Amino acid sequence: MRIWYTRCPLPTASSIAIERGMLDDEFRADGIVVQSLNASSDMTVREAHYNHGQTNLFRQGGNIPPIWSRSRGADTVVVATNWIDEYQAIVVLPSSGIQDAAGLRGKRLGMPRRLNEQIDYWRAMCLRGYLAALEIAGLEPNDVEFVDLPIDEKQIPTGGASQRGTLWRGANRARRQSREALALIRGEIDAIYTAGAPGAQLSSFMGACTVVDLGAHADSGSRVNNQVPTVLTVDGELARSAPETVARYLATLMLAARWAHEHEAETLGIVGGDVGATPEWVTAAYGADVHDQLALELDERSITAVATQKAFLLGNGFIDKDFDVGAWIDPRPLELAREMDHDRRLG
Repeated sequence: MRIWYTRCPLPTASSIAIERGMLDDEFRADGIVVQSLNASSDMTVREAHYNHGQTNLFRQGGNIPPIWSRSRGADTVVVATNWIDEYQAIVVLPSSGIQDAAGLRGKRLGMPRRLNEQIDYWRAMCLRGYLAALEIAGLEPNDVEFVDLPIDEKQIPTGGASQRGTLWRGANRARRQSREALALIRGEIDAIYTAGAPGAQLSSFMGACTVVDLGAHADSGSRVNNQVPTVLTVDGELARSAPETVARYLATLMLAARWAHEHEAETLGIVGGDVGATPEWVTAAYGADVHDQLALELDERSITAVATQKAFLLGNGFIDKDFDVGAWIDPRPLELAREMDHDRRLG
């Protein structure tokens, strides 16, 4: 049997378990091979990160691609979530004269459009961030101008197959918002949305001013986006036919989260490797206690957030077909994993 896994370049328990070989250790004795999508050079396999088209796949990361793939009929279930607030902001250059969200009225907001992606999750992220900022200021979408910024490059690169590291190479991560940054510097637009450690670094590099700090907003609904909360999805057939295998996978991530709690420096290094940042920028973007925030959950706040994200994607044309979020979520594997984890800790 072969299990596949993938994770986004974000703080996740999956990153810890993968980099420390915990999943290999858990399944080796049973002859189960645990394989990274990144170990394949076949782009059809790699892009299962978006469409969940690989059999026996576990995916932990942003919520937009799994919502998109589910709306297209992918047989998946959500078995866990994780909520880590991150740096999210609408930023401008100091020369713009824009000082707050109200100052966005009549301004040009950069909207990247990736021309060769199955799902343009970053465009969706930007739009949701802008709409949240406009709502905070009491503005409507027609009070601003959204400027399309076409991009040919795909997010997931070819080559460099590896069992361990992330699908996202350093160069690709560094260029994630180059089109937007250059448009801002050239005066083609007035503001951009940015997020995560790469976003915090980019803002600092440009000397940009934050006009809306979404990541620190008191209303958790304003903080919801692709990366808040993350979701852990698994192949539906695997969940139905081998629930114990799914639970063992989750129990291993629980072990990884506890290890992270006890090993702050090493955790920041592993997360930094995934997001492409030094520990300083990891904590700046995700909080000084990020190593304590990797535990799996499936709480009402996260479930509600996923439902609102689905509604946003449907309402703005990023997905075509509606579906029942409640029916998509299966709490049983996490419950079984907690029982396993409890028994293992008792020895």
